[in-house]
Amino acid sequence: MKKASKNPLIDPFHYDSMLVAVCACLLLIGYVMVTSSSLHLDAKAATATNPLTIWGYPLKQLIHISLGLIMARYIIMIPMRNWQKIAPWLFMVGLLLLVVVLLPGIGVNVNGSTRWLQLAGIRIQVSELVKFAAVVYMARYINRHQQDIRNSAFGLVKPLLVFSVASLLLLMEPDFGSAVVILIIAMGMMFLAGARVLQFGLLLGGLTVAASLLVYFEPYRMKRVTSFMNPWEDPRNTGFQLIQALVSFERGELWGVGLGGGLQKLFYLPEAHTDFLFSVIAEELGLLGVMAVISLFALLVWRAFTIAVAAEKAGEQFSAFVAYGLGIWFGFQAFVNMGVNMGILPTKGLTLPLMSYGGGSMMIMCCAVALLFRVYTEVTEINASTLPEPRVRAKARA
Repeated sequence: MKKASKNPLIDPFHYDSMLVAVCACLLLIGYVMVTSSSLHLDAKAATATNPLTIWGYPLKQLIHISLGLIMARYIIMIPMRNWQKIAPWLFMVGLLLLVVVLLPGIGVNVNGSTRWLQLAGIRIQVSELVKFAAVVYMARYINRHQQDIRNSAFGLVKPLLVFSVASLLLLMEPDFGSAVVILIIAMGMMFLAGARVLQFGLLLGGLTVAASLLVYFEPYRMKRVTSFMNPWEDPRNTGFQLIQALVSFERGELWGVGLGGGLQKLFYLPEAHTDFLFSVIAEELGLLGVMAVISLFALLVWRAFTIAVAAEKAGEQFSAFVAYGLGIWFGFQAFVNMGVNMGILPTKGLTLPLMSYGGGSMMIMCCAVALLFRVYTEVTEINASTLPEPRVRAKARA
């Protein structure tokens, strides 16, 4: 067995083969489907002087994935104890960026929402960084105050006061979906930390009422809910997205129409390469493709929770709740995106993790997976160091 290096930046790594396979499949399928769903957009913009424009989105997505993997390589070298130290500062940086993105002339406005910062030609969605920071910050809080969470109502409310600031800034963008995600991450992690069911239920009920009021008193959000309930009432306007997504699923049937053969992405299905990529998968790869993607995300969440349980048994409380938080994040965001595409949830601007087109979201997701690998590496090292020596070696020494 290799002896662990004292230098935290060159520790040996132990890769979870199943997690590697799952993430590789999600990245590969996502890249192929982004290419399929965006080539027609590039073809329209291509000119005789710049024919490479036809590969614009695939090339950009390949760059996003490459940068994400490079960043992940550095993330995985950072010890978990360092993440625990910088957790409050990381969350404060996220809050600061949420303020910066709202400043006139700095934030990039797309479709009426100001959620992005432009950096070296890549749009960074600040909310993705805040989700990452929220997981690390919440894990640190639980590690320090788990008894308060279990025994005191204030122990539950205290971190949500901080998260409410982030949620308020996200609502100003507006980005209701991301605000819900970070609150779900916090609530899910506190529930797993042992929060009392009654107190947790009352708090969850209060947040549900607050979210419902935010929907009810905001016309565009209320319109999304009403169009979700009956998209055929206004099929050419508010119900257009959902109807086209449902048509994609209907056309796909069992086997799909074939890779590249989908029609809905051809200006019928809005944002086919980002928010509605799952609908393109349903149309071109059919029910089998849909079930394959769902199974991959189920495996990803299962591995995250398995790693978390192993970390908890090894006494690494902070690492365990980082893994729990990442599993909740991946699972909930994937569920919401797929639910929107299948018509079981109102429209939200959330991407499909590791699959949808996007620079900032892809890079942050790669970093989040790398952090999960880091937890696995440290837990494996701890378990290996506590194993008894083989009998053969013990006899030899005797």
